[in-house]
Amino acid sequence: MAGDHGAAPAPLLPVLYEDNHLLAVVKPPGMLSQGDETGESDMVTLLKEDLKARYNKPGNVYVGLVHRLDRPVGGAMLFAKTSKAASRLSESVRSRAFGKTYVAVVHGAPAADSGRLRHFLRKDAARNIVTVHPKPVPDAKEAILDYAVVAKHGPFSLIAVKLLTGRSHQIRAQLASIGCPLVYDRKYGAPPVQGEQDIALWSTAIGVAHPVTKEWLTILCPPPATEPWTRFSAADYERSRTLLPDEGSGRR
Repeated sequence: MAGDHGAAPAPLLPVLYEDNHLLAVVKPPGMLSQGDETGESDMVTLLKEDLKARYNKPGNVYVGLVHRLDRPVGGAMLFAKTSKAASRLSESVRSRAFGKTYVAVVHGAPAADSGRLRHFLRKDAARNIVTVHPKPVPDAKEAILDYAVVAKHGPFSLIAVKLLTGRSHQIRAQLASIGCPLVYDRKYGAPPVQGEQDIALWSTAIGVAHPVTKEWLTILCPPPATEPWTRFSAADYERSRTLLPDEGSGRR
């Protein structure tokens, strides 16, 4: 009777989608997207080790970083397994044909139930914080997002966010600038809440044309069953995907 000693090892992170060209996984909050001078664990290194072990690959393994999530943010993250896929996906990001939807739980609620926020963000690298400006200032980068209020629960609101630009701390800083800091995000002015956890921001969906087959891919990743996410229903999270225009809807 055959044993299972030849079975491939389980993935190190939950896999949302995988083929010969792409790998989408759930990034855990607190992990770097890419290695830095700290030498702490990062997604690219971890996935290289994962692919090497799962497929028993000799030598170097290619993992291409297509987009980033800020360290405290968890959820869907897409990587390329070939340089060709990486190049084509990077072009999708540049041309805004790469859709990224997030959900956030914030204090309060925006004045309007939906809208577009456009600011200019300047990063203070020494303090690892960005400042928000209504008009261009030196060294600032334009930041644009669309948002829609999905549901309200007591003092908190669930907001769907679609990024049109990908700036460091963009969602955190822009929502805080309109008086709606993310729950647990003390860096951007959130009041203390009992049981402090990872900031309440989650990458829930990625939409992009497959770099090789050209078929449209929608990769979904609901937030974890922890506070404050459990204050809202599965129906709320499903509805969050339908409230904002799809930036990648020009599916070429």
